[in-house]
Amino acid sequence: VQLVESGGGLVRQGGSLRLSCATSGFTFSYYTIAWFRQAPGKEREGVSCISNMDDITYYADSVKGRFTISSDNAKNTVHLQMNTLKPEDTAVYYCAAMSPPTPDDNGWRRTSNYDFWGRGTQVTVSS
Repeated sequence: VQLVESGGGLVRQGGSLRLSCATSGFTFSYYTIAWFRQAPGKEREGVSCISNMDDITYYADSVKGRFTISSDNAKNTVHLQMNTLKPEDTAVYYCAAMSPPTPDDNGWRRTSNYDFWGRGTQVTVSS
């Protein structure tokens, strides 16, 4: 199993980035894929997730209206489009995969519910 994040980098406040999570080794169409982030000295927090079975999406309140998650079933890849970035979005961003069933709006936020993790990609937003 592999989850490989890409697309991170350095961007100015107000800018945009598009993260990608390329997956392999499991049945992508059955899984929920999430993005988490972890800033220095802080706990890992859920950013967004998408259920490939039900096409349900969830977002953290801090990113609603700015971030959009999408899934490309043909390429087994999930994207996170991040717009209007803020310095507080600076973190290492990880993607993770959870086996069925589709989680509720509390369950997707728990890191212990995920079966597989990527190694992360750094996002830095300058002010």
